[in-house]
Amino acid sequence: MISIPAPSSSQTLFSTSNYRLSPFPLLRRNPTYPVAGAGSFRCRTTARPPALVTSTEPKTRGSENKDYYRIENLTTWLLKQEQGGTIDAELTIVLSSISLACKQIASLLQRSSITNLTGAQGTINVQGEDQKKLDVISNELFCSCLRSSGRTGIIASEEEAVPVAVEETYSGNYIVVFDPIDGSANIDTALTTGSIFGIYGPDKQCLVDLDDDSTFSKPFELKQRGKPHVLYLAVTTVRGLIYRKRTFKFLSGPEVELLDEAKERCVISVCQPGSNLLAAGYCLYSSSVVFTLSLGKGVFAFTLDPTYGEFVLTHENIQIPKTGKIYSFNEGNYDLWDDKLKNYLDHLRQPGSNGKPYSGRYIGCLVGEIHRMLLRGGIYGNPKNKSSKNGNLRLLYECAPMSYLVEQAGGKATDGYQRILEITPSLVHQRTPIFIGSPEEVEKLQKYLA
Repeated sequence: MISIPAPSSSQTLFSTSNYRLSPFPLLRRNPTYPVAGAGSFRCRTTARPPALVTSTEPKTRGSENKDYYRIENLTTWLLKQEQGGTIDAELTIVLSSISLACKQIASLLQRSSITNLTGAQGTINVQGEDQKKLDVISNELFCSCLRSSGRTGIIASEEEAVPVAVEETYSGNYIVVFDPIDGSANIDTALTTGSIFGIYGPDKQCLVDLDDDSTFSKPFELKQRGKPHVLYLAVTTVRGLIYRKRTFKFLSGPEVELLDEAKERCVISVCQPGSNLLAAGYCLYSSSVVFTLSLGKGVFAFTLDPTYGEFVLTHENIQIPKTGKIYSFNEGNYDLWDDKLKNYLDHLRQPGSNGKPYSGRYIGCLVGEIHRMLLRGGIYGNPKNKSSKNGNLRLLYECAPMSYLVEQAGGKATDGYQRILEITPSLVHQRTPIFIGSPEEVEKLQKYLA
């Protein structure tokens, strides 16, 4: 008699069961298996499908293990913060509108070469910088999303000469400052770019009495905008700036703009120290689109899932390493820096206790530098030099929001002598030197500058 060996798990047998294998065996909680019996023959393997495995996501710095199949998007997370009393419903709407603007900008950047959105616009912004096409478009997208949220009163953009007041129909309480495209010089070469934003509450200096007729005694803004020309008179309330229009016949001469005390107070209301921020964040546009946010209770990052267009929570309670071996300075300006800073850079380039010097990395985009630093540690610097006495970065739109984020993650940010978040800007486009990163690295720098 010939002995027939039992089939292995990889061999197939004929079964009379009507059982159908699930196309997703890992998701079947109580799988049943066929037994011999009457019915049509079906082909199956003798191996049992693997049992449902409760897996965990790969650990990221500052995140805890969680169910592999649990996904939390930005909207859900914001609603939880609202329910917990961290933010109110209006701030939830403002942040959602900012995330929408970031999604639109990300889409435009991905198709910029195809849709002819690379290159210069042919205009110069208030900073005296050549504007890229996407600088202009991104600024309009941010302004449009924030206006339509119905929860912003004043919008201040790096691309605008003065803060923009939101019309009466849409105005709300919050003051939003932003840089729509950081690192726009990288657009044409498809390198890292980003958006930066900060959110302040209303300032009492910008509140006046609607019933006070003297409020309307002075012109707010006079601009030639076609016929008939309109004289704009402004009143500021807890809901932001409200425009009152009166017809005015423009006689002759160039465009005129007159500022009254109401507008001056509103400009002052935007010029708050970073310590007053209610929320701040950035959106990184690179190999992934990452929306990073702090509401004053830690730093959280959400990665855009392109399959369904949602920001998904991927990094919780990010903590910056206390030290790091990466420095990011534009060393092309080395000869323009003072001797103390040069000595510090010379020290970084010398081999350390491990026989290796620090690694130099420079992206040319503040968002990219800060994102890497939050995860890897190190220090970023944009110091003053002989040609730029106050550095190159804007305090209100770039330095304050990023300093807020880094401090929430356990890092430090200084102009070399003073904490960035303690500086009150006197101008909406004021610049400042900045050194930001791991706490021990910033402290080491300060010793050299002392």
